[in-house]
Amino acid sequence: MRAFSRAIDRFCLKHRKFGIPRMMIYIVIISAAVYLINQMDTMAAEYSLLTLLAFSPSRIISGEIWRLVTWVFTPLNNNLFFTAIMLYFYHFIGSTLEREWGTAKFTIYYIFGVILNIIYGFIIWIIMENTYGAVIDFVWLAPNYLNLSMFFAFAVLFPEQRILLFFFIPVKIKWLAYINAALFAYNIISGLLIGAYVAALLPIVALLNFILICGDDVMTSFRPHKSRFKRETINFKKAAKKAQKERDNKAYRHKCAVCGKTDSEYPDLEFRYCSRCDGYHCFCIDHINNHVHFR
Repeated sequence: MRAFSRAIDRFCLKHRKFGIPRMMIYIVIISAAVYLINQMDTMAAEYSLLTLLAFSPSRIISGEIWRLVTWVFTPLNNNLFFTAIMLYFYHFIGSTLEREWGTAKFTIYYIFGVILNIIYGFIIWIIMENTYGAVIDFVWLAPNYLNLSMFFAFAVLFPEQRILLFFFIPVKIKWLAYINAALFAYNIISGLLIGAYVAALLPIVALLNFILICGDDVMTSFRPHKSRFKRETINFKKAAKKAQKERDNKAYRHKCAVCGKTDSEYPDLEFRYCSRCDGYHCFCIDHINNHVHFR
């Protein structure tokens, strides 16, 4: 898990132009358009817009490859107010994650989640056809769990941030994340109890995407920080003299705060400064995404 997260971070550092800028706003706009057209659609169910966009492995194999993507834009609910609130919420969370992670990592997160859902849909289709011996036309896939999984990533980055629930109730993000986790658990358990296994496993697919991409950040957030348990007395005069001596003697410009490597010893090694640490702390490419933040 950690190796996978680090590999993605390294890829994003080396390919900063990769990805789709402002991808979430495009998803929200297309989803809103699909919802409005669907509300005005008077065609029979088999000829409706939703049927044309829904995920269907058998039809994808027959050549309707657009269904690999269009199921992402299917509406979540028939209620206009609920749909509008959720789309606004998804845009807010997605755009914030893109600003924090960068376009490359956010694009990878979303596309990887889509790919996991597609793989899951094909596996379920194969199992159902072999089990029941009948042609299964559609497999229910919806983007709601994929979009809601972004909220867990948001909560890991900004657990203490407050938002206005229903535009007037201030609530910390971490408490909403607990409610979101309870909703996931309820849907999984209730689906398993009533035998709706296809729907029950969809939240697990979304969580798998979150764990694979953000697992290292989650473990870092739970890792105890030394300052929580022990206070160290600092002699500022000695510290100042030591820092001045190091500045006078050093023959390097950058030094990793974790492993101590310098740009003079390793001239080909990349060094970065962490924006989430208090003060200016330099890290090598191996530790820029794998260190306890200075607070």
